[in-house]
Amino acid sequence: MEGPYGFEWPVEEKVKRREMVACEARYIFVYEALNANACKSSSRLERSFTNCRADRRPLVGFVHYRFVIEEELPVLYVYELQLESRVQGKGLGKFLMQLIELIAQKNQMGAVLLTVQKANLGAMNFYVNNLRYLVSTISPSRVDPSFYFTPLLSKVNVRYEFAKDITLAKLLK
Repeated sequence: MEGPYGFEWPVEEKVKRREMVACEARYIFVYEALNANACKSSSRLERSFTNCRADRRPLVGFVHYRFVIEEELPVLYVYELQLESRVQGKGLGKFLMQLIELIAQKNQMGAVLLTVQKANLGAMNFYVNNLRYLVSTISPSRVDPSFYFTPLLSKVNVRYEFAKDITLAKLLK
């Protein structure tokens, strides 16, 4: 984890641990799909190393999110999207974010918000170029240089019933 968080990770780790066990935390867990035929034909030793038992499938990713109020607007805030490197670049991250956006829409959230480390170029490209997230006008990185490295990105839910609300307009600017 130190890679994306840099030298701040020891402090950030304590905060992340508290966030992850908070009662408001919601998760989507992704487990590896295993080829049942491969498991049947494998030896017992091979099965033990590849976790072929259905109840022991390896976790390959997760999304940690919450429903929160930000600037008087109900939003779905993505705290973490983590994928094992071997499953990255195959559309799983995009699928999970589309699922998050659908969850936000179905729960009448005004937007999806998340922060990204600017140093994590792959993640910045993924959210900004592939998924069309924008740096929010309420992003602390716009007003406080100390937050420059972690911009707040947003994607507004255009089906939100109060789309013309002034608060929503703040997120779009």
